[in-house]
Amino acid sequence: MSDQARPAPNLHLDTAELARHYDEISASRQFMTGKRLVEELAVKADEHVLDVGCGTGLLAEYIADLVGVRGMVLGIDPLRHRIELARRKTRPNLAFDVGDARDLSMLAEASFDVVVLNAVFHWLPEKEGPLAQFHRVLKKGGRLGLTSAERGERAPMHEAIVAALKEEPFARYPRPKEGWAHRVDQDELRALLEKAGFRIQKLEARETTQLHPSPEAALTFSEASSFGNVFAHLPEELKPQARAAAIRHMRKVAAPDGTITRTSKRLVAIATRR
Repeated sequence: MSDQARPAPNLHLDTAELARHYDEISASRQFMTGKRLVEELAVKADEHVLDVGCGTGLLAEYIADLVGVRGMVLGIDPLRHRIELARRKTRPNLAFDVGDARDLSMLAEASFDVVVLNAVFHWLPEKEGPLAQFHRVLKKGGRLGLTSAERGERAPMHEAIVAALKEEPFARYPRPKEGWAHRVDQDELRALLEKAGFRIQKLEARETTQLHPSPEAALTFSEASSFGNVFAHLPEELKPQARAAAIRHMRKVAAPDGTITRTSKRLVAIATRR
């Protein structure tokens, strides 16, 4: 099944609790990869930056300090609970709104110097439409920077979840083979960027390692990062059982001290608008 044919993640499963978990967990994970991306984009004073899929606003807040009082940062995210947390991060040059990468019609053409997507691109079921939107709102020569999970083998912690879901009664409910994310590989991302009118400055895959203190923490991370979509295909009454089964399977791949190490490939791309 192609990415476009697979179902989109459900944006209505997020909760205030998941948003709080994400705000706490991402501070030492997604936020750190985002900071490196921003450094590679060379964001500077006075620039206008759009942070797409900003989550709870940690990276947007960091960028706001870089662009200074004459710059501006807008963070958008379709998840209202995360935007509610983001809006607590107040700066005169920082704003947040509920918004969708597929429709940026409320933003003027050529109004941003930089567009950032940190750990977001793989959640977009259809890529060409959003890329066309980013191209439209960027000034000529403006920069697009993104990080995204790369298509490939699943980490052992994710294989453990899949193994749990093959058990009864969960196996009665079909789940997308690759889950709810829509990953691409380097060649696919290159073709998408070039077709959208971007000139690629950097495109590479980087190995990343995350350490979770326990199977329970690893599952909390997966649920918060996927805004509740890990068990989205199951009836509500089965979800607690599924979580327990997933934790049981994760214990089989945990280290003797209970920690879970996840190593994966992340695509990093920086491109300019032609």
